[in-house]
Amino acid sequence: MTALPASFDLSGKVAIVTGSAGLLGSGFCRTLAEAGASVVLADNNSAANEDLAARLTADGYYALAVTTDIADPESVKSLVTQTLERFKRLDILVNSAALDPKFDPEHQDEHASSFENYALDDWKQALDVNLTGMFLVTQAAVHPMLDQKRGVIINICSTYGLVAPDQRIYQREGQAEGYKPVYYSVTKAGVMGFTRYLAGYYAGKNIRVNALSPGGVYNQHDEEFVEKYAARTMLGRMADRSEMNSALLFLASDASSYMTGANLIVDGGWTAW
Repeated sequence: MTALPASFDLSGKVAIVTGSAGLLGSGFCRTLAEAGASVVLADNNSAANEDLAARLTADGYYALAVTTDIADPESVKSLVTQTLERFKRLDILVNSAALDPKFDPEHQDEHASSFENYALDDWKQALDVNLTGMFLVTQAAVHPMLDQKRGVIINICSTYGLVAPDQRIYQREGQAEGYKPVYYSVTKAGVMGFTRYLAGYYAGKNIRVNALSPGGVYNQHDEEFVEKYAARTMLGRMADRSEMNSALLFLASDASSYMTGANLIVDGGWTAW
């Protein structure tokens, strides 16, 4: 039997994290690096991505920033090529990049579109990033995993891929109505289907595919939103961003060696009522 601490050790492993400059993705990168992995940071925000890679490198970790548009097949191919040129292997893929209409202060004016008036171009863009982008990155990344006869893929889903958004928490008295838009639930539900499909497709090939479904993560939301959200959870609060990192490490490591096709829900009890 492997000692418990050793089962979380990622020494010698190489991981790609898409959406690496994001709220959760940046924490995922540091968590994997602290566990011993060399981490490739894939994001279209070049400045933030390079800054995170520089900070990880300064702290003694192996990190490579690659500016990536996950909806562009050539950009995705370049990401995997640069990973293999630098580190010679690829063991872990974390599909964290996604369009996510957050309700933190930075995005509070972006949610006025009702379903009836939702723009087709916005719908198509979300499908391109949240589903086609994940498809392209996984398709490219799985080739070295097949060659190695080993790999781990983690797709970041959401509670809203499992249950409908409670639109009441997004409303403000005296303000224009706000909504969590249709594309988010639909694409995150697609992520779950994609996860299960891949787990079954690679059965017997030593490639495990699982999903991680976070609940709402606090990011300087206003007090009214926090209170409404917290009232829907069993633990009575939003998540701290750091609370997703241990779950991600569990799925990335041999600690979850008997899991595939599964969905790890970290939502404070939101979906358990």
